[in-house]
Amino acid sequence: METKTQHGYLVLADISGFTWYVAGTELEHANEILTEVLELIVARFTPTLTLSKLEGDAVFAYAPESKFSRGEALVELIEATYVGFRDLVENMRRRTTCQCNACRAIPTLDLKFLTHHGDYIVQNVAGIKEMVGSDVNLIHRLLKNHVSEATGWRAYALFTEVGLKHMSLPTEGMHGQTETYEHLGEVKTFSLDLRKRYQELVEGRRVFLTPEEADVTVTYDFDAPPPVVWDWINDPVKRSQWSPGRHWQASLRPGGRTGAGGRNHCAHGKEARIEDILDWRPFDYVTFRAYETDAPQMIMTQTVQLEPIAEGKGTRLRTHMKMQAPFPSWLSRLVLQFMVKYFYNFSGLFAKMERLILKSTG
Repeated sequence: METKTQHGYLVLADISGFTWYVAGTELEHANEILTEVLELIVARFTPTLTLSKLEGDAVFAYAPESKFSRGEALVELIEATYVGFRDLVENMRRRTTCQCNACRAIPTLDLKFLTHHGDYIVQNVAGIKEMVGSDVNLIHRLLKNHVSEATGWRAYALFTEVGLKHMSLPTEGMHGQTETYEHLGEVKTFSLDLRKRYQELVEGRRVFLTPEEADVTVTYDFDAPPPVVWDWINDPVKRSQWSPGRHWQASLRPGGRTGAGGRNHCAHGKEARIEDILDWRPFDYVTFRAYETDAPQMIMTQTVQLEPIAEGKGTRLRTHMKMQAPFPSWLSRLVLQFMVKYFYNFSGLFAKMERLILKSTG
């Protein structure tokens, strides 16, 4: 039995409307639909979170705090999981021709997430692992909250104040309220409207440089899942580890979050590189526009696209690049192709990043 106290994030994804859905629909079809939803949540969670157990209509998972050195990566994981859920529900609705209650009621399902940071012990009794601790009790008690009553939201991501502090995230734009539980006292929480966030992500401006538009495309296959590769591409601290001679830092984060409109700054000797984020689709792609301060007329647009391979255990990264310069486009293309091949050495940089990823994951 393992009794060592661990510290990390506890995440509970709960299907809203589950009790009514099962009670009011045909069990066989309802079970098939719910199984598909739970499988999606588990598939999105497990590259970076450890699955504790399935709890009927919920998925309980956790991760040591070291897994999320960039705290907002956990929020991005939750948002990306919700986008996947909403897309799945919509696809189910479109493809079904069945008129049973279970199939017609698919759009009534929704999803909420509860996140907390605290202590826990993973017990192993008779080959069965079970998480215990006061913080484990708290994350489950948070299922009984008053967010929907106060806001009318059915889909939301609730974070405890303790969890947000560990993620170093601002509460701007979140709904704050205090819950009270017997033996646990008052718990300050902050919540995001996931339906609204979904609309923002779906309807937001898309800036994607296609292979046909690009001057150069570099492809590299990583032996790590997309959420992990995404974090090493976008976390300034991790990025500095595989970019020789460079020190990346976040210089602008609207609303305290990484996203479109953000800016990265990189010191490199006497010069610096300025990088503006044009589009931000966590675990899918990110598009930058960048220039060196000693050559501001040379502007490079770059889309970094991630695709899951090897049943989601690996990632195919494609980076599409295009140069804008004060000379003919054909010459800009040749200059960029030369720089990518002989100066940037992206394949070597990605190989170094993969080694760091494998080392960090044991």
